[in-house]
Amino acid sequence: MLKNKFVSFVFFLTITYLASFIGSVSTFSSKEPWYSTLNKSFLTPPDWIFAPVWTTLYLLMSIAIWNAWHKNNKNINLVYIYLIHLFFNTTWSIVFFVYHSISVALINLIIIILFIIYLMLKFKDVSNLSVYLMIPYLLWSCYALILNLTLLILN
Repeated sequence: MLKNKFVSFVFFLTITYLASFIGSVSTFSSKEPWYSTLNKSFLTPPDWIFAPVWTTLYLLMSIAIWNAWHKNNKNINLVYIYLIHLFFNTTWSIVFFVYHSISVALINLIIIILFIIYLMLKFKDVSNLSVYLMIPYLLWSCYALILNLTLLILN
C-alpha cells in the first residue's frame, strides 16, 4: 500500500509539474518584448514572485488531488476533472504569452476558477484537507483574474 501511495503521489506531482513546465516554456519564449510594453495595474507584482508562488501552488494542488484520490477509493472521474483543469491551467500561458490574447486568457481564467471551485466541492465530500490545500490556488487565481482584467482594460 505504501508503494502504491508513493507511486501515485509521484504521478500526480509529475503531471502537475509537467503542466507548469509547459506554461513556463511558453512564458519564457514569448513573454518579451510584448509583456513589457503593456500598461499594468499598480497591483501587478514583480516578475520574480510568480515562480515561487506557482511552485508552491502546484505542490499544494498535487497533494490535494493525491489525498482525494486515496480517500475517495481511487475515483478516476475526479482525476479526469483535475486533468481537464490542468489543461486549462496550461493553456492560459499559451493563450496569454504566445498568442497575446488578453481577452481569451481572461475567459480561460474564468474557466480555471470554475474548475477549482468544482474540484473543491468534489473534494469536500472526500477530504477537508484537499479543500484547504486548494484555497491558496483559488485566491491566487482570483487575483490573477483581477490582473488579467486590468490588463484588458488598460490595453
